[in-house]
Amino acid sequence: MRTHPDPRVLLAAALALLATPPAWPGVPADLDAYVARVRREFRVPGISVAVVKDGEVVVAKGYGIRREGEPAPVDENTLFGIASNTKAFTCAALAILAEERELSWDDPVTRHLPEFQMRDPWVTREVTVRDLVTHRAGLGRGAGDLMWWPPTDFSRAEIVRGIRHLEPSSGFRSGYAYNNVMYVAAGEVVTRVAGLRWDDYVRRRILEPLGMDRTTTSVSPPGRAANVASPHLVVAGAVVPIAPMKFDNAAAAAGLSSSAADLARWVRMLLECAVAGESGAAGTCVLGAASIRQMWTGQTVQPTTRPKPIAVLEPRLAAYGLGFGLVDDRGRKVVSHTGGLPGYVSRVTLVPEERLGVVVLTNQEAGAAFHAVTHHVLDGFLGVPGTPVDWVDAFREVEEASAARAKETVRKDAAARHQGTRPSLDLTDYAGVYRDPWYGDVRASVEAGHLVLDLTRTEGMIADLEHWHHDTFVARWRGTFMSDDAPYDAYVTFGLGRDGNVEEVTLAPVSPAIDFSFDFQDLRLAPVPEEAAAARP
Repeated sequence: MRTHPDPRVLLAAALALLATPPAWPGVPADLDAYVARVRREFRVPGISVAVVKDGEVVVAKGYGIRREGEPAPVDENTLFGIASNTKAFTCAALAILAEERELSWDDPVTRHLPEFQMRDPWVTREVTVRDLVTHRAGLGRGAGDLMWWPPTDFSRAEIVRGIRHLEPSSGFRSGYAYNNVMYVAAGEVVTRVAGLRWDDYVRRRILEPLGMDRTTTSVSPPGRAANVASPHLVVAGAVVPIAPMKFDNAAAAAGLSSSAADLARWVRMLLECAVAGESGAAGTCVLGAASIRQMWTGQTVQPTTRPKPIAVLEPRLAAYGLGFGLVDDRGRKVVSHTGGLPGYVSRVTLVPEERLGVVVLTNQEAGAAFHAVTHHVLDGFLGVPGTPVDWVDAFREVEEASAARAKETVRKDAAARHQGTRPSLDLTDYAGVYRDPWYGDVRASVEAGHLVLDLTRTEGMIADLEHWHHDTFVARWRGTFMSDDAPYDAYVTFGLGRDGNVEEVTLAPVSPAIDFSFDFQDLRLAPVPEEAAAARP
């Protein structure tokens, strides 16, 4: 007997074909399986991926779940904090103002922010808008980040004022050191010149014209019901969701939340408008071709060395442009940036001459995950030189080697500890308020027979101090800020003067695996009278 297909089956098959278009040449055939492996190997609840090629969005897809223990899936519209991938948007905002002759990249910063100061008056006069965003002004890596990380009550203006107290780690324009607070200053330049808050200007001049309707200028977007990925940390060996940490005071450095679909629009605009100008296939070009190409032009030379497991990625040249890093790969310029906040890490990569862009967003602190997916996609489009690299294995090996080195440092420090020593003073003699010129007040007190340290401008950053040796203690922070593989304990040393009283307090990370934004080592705390503690510096 002849049978006829069920119309419902035919309809379902047709819809499936519409929902899953044929793979674009170059898209790895095993992409879905590969991302599943990455999620499993690096314990990432959710990943969202977008690939742009030749003016088309050829992949925009989510994998996994938004929140551990809940079924809501990640899709191409799920919001993630994109952290330092925001920096390119800040540079784009400055570029628009430069196109409109409202400022020049080489204007002194003080022309637009008269209150801006560096520690050296000569450097203050010489720092330009370009210097703010190219990590070459002489500040150390992550210097000043404790003014916004973990979340603080500093305003953007206060962060800018604090820069004057940061001690340089190198000569002006003499080298590269990644820095966030200078981007906060850059955002304030946008605000001052445009007459609109950075948030409103970026929304009005970039996000809205590109149709990036879901992207927000805050790391704390609407709740889970609005299709937002929860950030996750690995705590005591388990992957656990946390609430997004609010970093709006550093929004110009790390504030955007976006989706793979929205970032595909951004990447497509950059790639297409860089060659086609205002009438390009990308529709609205919020930037001219010359401005985009300038963002992709090296400004500050970067190191080129890569760890042995990924030595194949070692470039011949590396530099930082305007909001993007630049390397060569297989004879092509690769433009990229990564982003990392507690529970969110991401990467945006462009290969301009191939009109290729890759976006990978994740909701767990596993940088190896976004690197592995990105390079797997690049291999599909650019070809594999020599022996194929298993990027999952390679980046896992890099992580394991780094963790082993960090643990060995901690072990050696523990072995060198002077056993059997006691603090020089009674614990009550260490108690008091200590002030750093750029951070402000840190309070030491005695609770239940031990010292407690409170970074007063950082809500919840309170530590119980365990005696280590002599007048050094270890701060065990009560709050959870990062995953297990990035411990953030700190040595706290009370320096005594000739009179036997505390003259200075310094902090230093216990483990080199700490995130560099915990810049404890830059604090120089001196005692202040209790009655002066209420007055902010």
